[in-house]
Amino acid sequence: MTASDAGTAAWTGRLTGSGSGVSVLVATAIVVADMIGVGVFTSLGFQVKDIPSGFSILLLWTIGGIVALCGVFAYSELGAMFPRSSGEYNFLGRTYHPAFGFLAGWVSATVGFAAPVALAAMAFGEYAKSVVPGVPPIPLAIAVVWLVSLVQLTGVRHSSTFQLISTILKVVLIVAFLVAGFIIGTPQPIAFTPQAGDLAHIVSAPFAIGLVFVMYSFSGWNAATYIIGEMNMPQRDLPRALLAGTLIVLVLYVALNAVFLYSTPVGALAGQLDVASVAGSAIFGNLGGRIVGAMICFGLISSISAMMWIGPRVMMTMGEDIPALRVFSRKSTSGAPAYAILFQLAVANLLLFTRSFEAVLDFIQFALLFCSFFTVAGVIKLRITDPDLPRPYRAWGYPFTPLVFLLVTAFMMYYLLTERPVQSLSGMLVMLSGLLIYAVFRRRPVAAGTSSHRESTCFDP
Repeated sequence: MTASDAGTAAWTGRLTGSGSGVSVLVATAIVVADMIGVGVFTSLGFQVKDIPSGFSILLLWTIGGIVALCGVFAYSELGAMFPRSSGEYNFLGRTYHPAFGFLAGWVSATVGFAAPVALAAMAFGEYAKSVVPGVPPIPLAIAVVWLVSLVQLTGVRHSSTFQLISTILKVVLIVAFLVAGFIIGTPQPIAFTPQAGDLAHIVSAPFAIGLVFVMYSFSGWNAATYIIGEMNMPQRDLPRALLAGTLIVLVLYVALNAVFLYSTPVGALAGQLDVASVAGSAIFGNLGGRIVGAMICFGLISSISAMMWIGPRVMMTMGEDIPALRVFSRKSTSGAPAYAILFQLAVANLLLFTRSFEAVLDFIQFALLFCSFFTVAGVIKLRITDPDLPRPYRAWGYPFTPLVFLLVTAFMMYYLLTERPVQSLSGMLVMLSGLLIYAVFRRRPVAAGTSSHRESTCFDP
């Protein structure tokens, strides 16, 4: 190896964290990739139908980002206190009781990530049809999931490189679309500054309901908490990755909605599901649909990659704690939890073959919100019950930021209970069914000399 090659390798290692773990840059890429799916490209049509105001729409997305940041501050405090991979499984188990953590882990490890992977893969197949008409979406969806899974099986080093490159490409394509929209697009008569009547829109029921769907588009801001154990310096890097990733997405989301409204008549957007294609046609003409379809396809690859990375880490961590699931904690020679990755791949494929991923997502939405609610509430609980615990990072704006997140999340849960009561309660029953499995696995033998390991787990009864 020449000196130049060695320098290039060292530079790449610093970027990806391939030498000893995941760098803050790669962790930020995971957050960005997991957050930006298809939600921002499909939500505006339904929002602008009831809120025909540029300022109110941009404020709606800004508030959604601020609420996500409130969650970031709380999760960062818990992640710095308990730096172990697996997200809510770790946090709820350490904050409340191992059984609570197990219920969250049960949902995440089985369908909590596999269903969004299947949905994103199916969206990839559907958008690919706009680029290459006649291509069957299901084979494409399965192929992209397998491709990304094979990359994950090669280990953290190659996964980091792939995630970083694919996420950078995603952001570059979105920025290029934004620039083109503002330069080439025909300006529409819409104001992004406060106007008379905006206050009525902001305090209206459609604004509150719109915030629910905006928050779904922001979901994924906690992605890096699932790989804390693989980060180089988690107490320092986790808060940075969550904050940077969420801020980047907040700016991109506001800018995307601004360019949609700036370049496309409101009447053409109102009630449309595929607002990105509508805006693309307004900006680029007949080729607009293909250009937008290609942009979203490339972006979805990084989203699938992020979820195929972080999802198996839940099952891997549960395998470290539970003897019956020990096989999922095994790593390949390259450091990848191969059996956990293959398990999530199998579930995602099953959901794709049966076309059941949308139904599964309906069932688990309430359960996932429920777990996030109590995770953030756990920050307040620990400040009261264990004020002397070491806190390498303390939630900014405490107690106001956790309370803001809790209020909005409680409203979202109320909305789901009233609008989708059967799905919400069924999802809770699925999560509670994990109590039976927990009862079976609860008693486990403790080998001599494992006190240090026991100290780091959340499954000990």
